[in-house]
Amino acid sequence: MVDIEYANAYSEVLEILKYISVEDYNKIPKNKIELFETNANNDYSFTYNPDKTLDEQEVSKITKGIIAILFRDYWATETQREKIITKQKYDRIKIEEEKRMKYNTDVLQNRNSYKQEHNILKDATTNDVEMVEYKVSIFRKILNKIKSLFNI
Repeated sequence: MVDIEYANAYSEVLEILKYISVEDYNKIPKNKIELFETNANNDYSFTYNPDKTLDEQEVSKITKGIIAILFRDYWATETQREKIITKQKYDRIKIEEEKRMKYNTDVLQNRNSYKQEHNILKDATTNDVEMVEYKVSIFRKILNKIKSLFNI
């Protein structure tokens, strides 16, 4: 089942699509329209006022995103599409840079190297001596057994 926010957004999109031209409506693939219809919340009521913009109406962010994608993919001219894609790439890069600044990986790397250096220094300062178990090889055992037989 689709999340209720998406179901409501699909209902809003279907209501908005009723007010566009037939030519623009036909540019949208039928499978997209079917997806909206099958996943829409039929209990949700939304009335669209064509005299107002989307920003002036109470439309969800998801709906605005879907309409923007429909515009980019089906209604925009080539130059508009290129500008939109360029703007989206710029926004993604900007968000990634903000994430890098917020979660600076250099700080994490410095923190890890500090821990490693601290552990090395800690190991060097402790004077713990561990016992090493000495294992005699099988050949040494055989040789010792032969020597013991001749010494009798």
